[in-house]
Amino acid sequence: MENASQLQSFREDVKGWVAANFPASLAGVDLAGLAGGESGARASDEVKAGMETWRQRLAEKGWGAPTWPVEFGGAGLSDREADVIGEEIHQAGAYNPIPHMTGMGVTMVGPTLLEYGTDEQKARHLKGIASGEIRWCLGLSEPNAGSDLASLSTKAEDQGDYFALNGQKVWTSGAHISQWCGALVRTDSDAGKRDGISFVMLPMQQDGVETRPIRLISGVSPFCETYFTDARAEKGDLLGNLNDGWSVVKRLLQHERQSQTGGRGVSMVDAEPLHVKAQRFVGVDDSGALADRDLRQRLVRNYMDATAHRLTAQRITDEAAGRVEVSAAASILKNSNTRVAQGKAELALEIMGSQGIGWSGDDFAEDELGIVREWLSGKAMSIYGGSYEVQNNIISKHVLGLPETTQKG
Repeated sequence: MENASQLQSFREDVKGWVAANFPASLAGVDLAGLAGGESGARASDEVKAGMETWRQRLAEKGWGAPTWPVEFGGAGLSDREADVIGEEIHQAGAYNPIPHMTGMGVTMVGPTLLEYGTDEQKARHLKGIASGEIRWCLGLSEPNAGSDLASLSTKAEDQGDYFALNGQKVWTSGAHISQWCGALVRTDSDAGKRDGISFVMLPMQQDGVETRPIRLISGVSPFCETYFTDARAEKGDLLGNLNDGWSVVKRLLQHERQSQTGGRGVSMVDAEPLHVKAQRFVGVDDSGALADRDLRQRLVRNYMDATAHRLTAQRITDEAAGRVEVSAAASILKNSNTRVAQGKAELALEIMGSQGIGWSGDDFAEDELGIVREWLSGKAMSIYGGSYEVQNNIISKHVLGLPETTQKG
């Protein structure tokens, strides 16, 4: 583990590099929104050019996935060094867009490939993910296989040197703008529910794949319905063993929960802290404190919860001591991050009053219109990636050691 002086020296190097390389055209721009693929069309040519320059520079440093091996596009750094990179980019008012540019690539597909992939699969796929050039989606849930994912019915039939996929997936985030998909499919209909499933990777740009965006209450469409009609997945793109895709996807979902804990590369940059927003919209008393005492207490409580969450996440990372491990602790952090984020959104909406519930029109600034959409989209945090209740079941069994009270398995 790096000592304090080594980390400080590294921090100074990172600070200098970011100051010299972050494009001036991106100052004050919501890079997270652009990287997510929903608002990129509204960016100016100058911002788009700056974003591409920034992506290339981060990719050249291997900072899109800094802990990955250098040969796969990473920088071979430790978790603590990666945290320093994230902290210094944040301090500079910048943002690392690569994890969002890759959809599920950096946070889920890449880590699973590192564990289950063949040498050829790693060489073929990981560099494109780490550089932010290739976006991935995941074909997991189906109309009749949501929480009970093992009841999926999408089939992959053996055609010799490839699989032919037929079926439907739903809630496939970013499917309409992704180049690759990792799909859970049934390869043996006669086997038990979880024994006849495989995990395959397939290109999205082919005649057998159709996507239809699903319009959400927040007004954007990150989710899609995805239809496979004799879609082709090469035998060489089977991840893990045939009919053992359940083992692969369980690991992949652990990585998903880890990515939703508010860790590096995932959390959005705070454009305006809550207390500053409150001073602007609610006002202060003669002493300079927020005029609403109850609001002051609830803001402090949210800040305390956020700090406790961050410190707990750091402690778990430090205790892992560099091991590639995702444990049930990710369920604790996912639920904690959900509570903090949803509570923050509620406070922001309350603070802004009528200016926080606008949907369109000249009476509302762009950031004000974004608040209500963030509040609405954040409602899904307690559902996607394994619901709040599912995480509590995992915590009760695997952290607290309480007896099984749900379906076995």
